[in-house]
Amino acid sequence: MKRWRADPTEENFWGVVLAYAGVKFKTYSGLPFSYEIKKGRNGEYTKELWIDCRENSKSLAWSSVLLALKNVKEDVVDRPKALGDIRGVTYIYGMFYRFGLIDVPDKVKEKMGRPKDRKK
Repeated sequence: MKRWRADPTEENFWGVVLAYAGVKFKTYSGLPFSYEIKKGRNGEYTKELWIDCRENSKSLAWSSVLLALKNVKEDVVDRPKALGDIRGVTYIYGMFYRFGLIDVPDKVKEKMGRPKDRKK
């Protein structure tokens, strides 16, 4: 995260997303989830996040994550749709909160949990 804050490029943000693969997150409503990133035939990571929540896996395109990232305008984001009408935005919202990119209202923090103290 420090590298991305110092040099906010897509490549550095991808490094953050890779580093958090397998970490537990929570959605706006408190649903726990994690994601994994698979490798393609060439041995490189695909730009697709596989969200693991309950018994189903859903794919989340990297382009959706980048679109939401461009829509972060304020520190406190009231709800997922404030990041845009993007497929999978409820998961992106949880990820961005955990990454420290956004803050959420206090009532939402109770459902999502409070991330450890982080430096901005």
